[in-house]
Amino acid sequence: MRIGDFNALDEGDARDLVSLWAAIPRWVTAVLAGRPYPTREALEETAAAEAATWDAADLDQALAQHPRIGERREGDDPSATASRREQAAMTDAASDVAQRIAAGNTRYEARFGRVFLIRARGRSADEMLAELERRLANTPESEVAEAAGQLAEIALLRLRESVSAERVASG
Repeated sequence: MRIGDFNALDEGDARDLVSLWAAIPRWVTAVLAGRPYPTREALEETAAAEAATWDAADLDQALAQHPRIGERREGDDPSATASRREQAAMTDAASDVAQRIAAGNTRYEARFGRVFLIRARGRSADEMLAELERRLANTPESEVAEAAGQLAEIALLRLRESVSAERVASG
């Protein structure tokens, strides 16, 4: 959809769409409050600036919608479809890598109390495993910041997939 179409969505449809990008109600509200946006870039700037304020509670709220890396989310709803597309590299993962990621997920959840989150798009299974193992050494505080940054990357990718970069016609 074009930015003008996004701006014209009714409140409920717009809220549903932005919630697919990141299911953090206060962020969704802030992003929607900026409408109408003149460009997708302006929308992205607002989304990124608001995402920079995410804390552990926001992260936990959003992670309720994210499956573990390597777990296939079933269903045909937009969130499940996006998750499967983003984790496509895991379908080609060697079995030992997939097993190590599953074991790492368990260790991560025991250490940090939440699902390991990484922007999977554009990363191989080996890269995701290396990041998982590296991040297991993070402090809880630094991991919140890193996971929130990954969530912001995911949200902005989803935004770019949803809204084209065309300008709103002035007139």
